Amino acid sequence: MTYLLDTSAVLAHLRNEPGAERVQDLFDREKPSVLLCSISLAELARRLRDLGATPEETREKIDGYRQLIDGVVPVDESVACDSDQILIATPERLPLVDALIASAARSREAVLVHRDAHMRAIPVAMVAQLDLES
Repeated sequence: MTYLLDTSAVLAHLRNEPGAERVQDLFDREKPSVLLCSISLAELARRLRDLGATPEETREKIDGYRQLIDGVVPVDESVACDSDQILIATPERLPLVDALIASAARSREAVLVHRDAHMRAIPVAMVAQLDLES
């Protein structure tokens, strides 16, 4: 099985917040493939700086996560166009960044791992989800 971590899942792991142990379990298993979307790298960097990390500390943390994952899914034309289908099908407001991340998961037939309430509104028929809050 393949999993794509939303930025919220990475932050939960990094900050040892609820759901961190479930993310660690994905890293510890031998079989699953764990991915990130390229947008999450930028979101994570911004959030780390907001939390007071220096540029060097930010780079170290991101490099550490890049060692733990199996790959980064780029936001290419296909992912970008598909994100609109997710936005149309989602009954509640969904930020574009999150639609792009969900579309990246969908492009790899990956389970989207998150802890964002607004992502719960994405139809599971479109993107399988592992909600760290549940």
